[in-house]
Amino acid sequence: MSFAIPLHELRFRATRAGGPGGQHVNKASTRIEVLWDVAHSQLLTEAERQRVLQKLANRIDAQGLLRITADERRSLTQNRSAAIARLHALVDQARRAPKPRKPTKPSTAAKRARMQEKRRRANIKRERDRSRWEE
Repeated sequence: MSFAIPLHELRFRATRAGGPGGQHVNKASTRIEVLWDVAHSQLLTEAERQRVLQKLANRIDAQGLLRITADERRSLTQNRSAAIARLHALVDQARRAPKPRKPTKPSTAAKRARMQEKRRRANIKRERDRSRWEE
């Protein structure tokens, strides 16, 4: 199942991009900012909302808006598509519940190796015994 946020829940803001590009950069507003209100979205269940708010807390501002920017391309529409795709991927990853851990036991070989190492260390320490040096 692919995850997509409806366009009516997104807000867009175009600004001038920085970096190289000559006169085109100085006169065209091709950088796009996509804003999504996580707290009031009808798309997420309450559990998903809490996971998204927790996992993406460093990207969410004080008003509760998730902000993604894109300015890699010269075209506003290409940057807009890239920002939306990045937003979808980010939220899709964050809303998923972590897989439950399956408890495992150490293998017989691992137990045997651990015990051998313990015996080896004990022998090394036993060899350091001061009573042997005093004889």
